Amino acid sequence: MTAGPLVVLVGPMGSGKSTVGALLAERLGAPYRDTDADIVAAEGREISDIFVEDGEEHFRALERDAVAAAVAEHEGVLALGGGAVLDAGTRALLAGRPVAYLSMDVDEAVRRVGLNTARPLLAVNPRRQWRELMEARRHLYTEVARAVVTTDDRTPEEVADAVLAALDLKKDA
Repeated sequence: MTAGPLVVLVGPMGSGKSTVGALLAERLGAPYRDTDADIVAAEGREISDIFVEDGEEHFRALERDAVAAAVAEHEGVLALGGGAVLDAGTRALLAGRPVAYLSMDVDEAVRRVGLNTARPLLAVNPRRQWRELMEARRHLYTEVARAVVTTDDRTPEEVADAVLAALDLKKDA
């Protein structure tokens, strides 16, 4: 496999992909990119607004295109939105790449994001919906990942170190 991201982070909302991604980029001396931020910049509105105004199907099409562009163009650290792995084409693009799945349990999710209603897929009974999302997605995260890194009770720095070790990446010293 030729060019592409040094590392791709996948996992549920609140798992720390953005924070850990920025730390990894700094440690690897590489640029950082987040496909959710790409979508927000291109659309000029928040993801929750896209969901409400245009629906999940439209958002997933935007996400699929954003991921394809980022995997093709970006050679640093790349963080994907929590649902990006739902698309079979996206999973195929990630095959053989250095993907780390940042995992966490529901109690950690509650502690980190409070399962607030600003998350469009968690608007009603967020704890149950988070569990259902994870039941539907966990095997997809695992399918695309070369490494699974648990984030529960770890600082972002500890998670970044674990990702570097799990993917055998060298950090700048």
